[in-house]
Amino acid sequence: MHINAFEMLADPTRRLIVEALRDGERPVNDIVRRAGIHQSGVSRHLRLLHDAGFVSIRPEGRRRVYALQPGPFRELEAWIAGYRRLWEARLDRFGAALEERRNDGAAKEEPGQ
Repeated sequence: MHINAFEMLADPTRRLIVEALRDGERPVNDIVRRAGIHQSGVSRHLRLLHDAGFVSIRPEGRRRVYALQPGPFRELEAWIAGYRRLWEARLDRFGAALEERRNDGAAKEEPGQ
């Protein structure tokens, strides 16, 4: 996985554009309305996202329609999955320690102990 994917999504404007495209393909004017920024800015960021493989462009008459491409998101998901296993293992150990502590506390509170 290229760290470039994180750099690409680090920009808040590009994240707005990705969010605008999450529900399906859109022409640039729809993206401009959803993102709330000027068309020149949206076009520049769409070009960067396209060059990085995050979006595809499909001509539709005189306009262009943009859509998200799954590849870079799958790469990000795969990269994060390795860390998810680490977090889950730590959370499992933490949960086990809490359960043990609860059981010890309950044993001390029982009468006759």
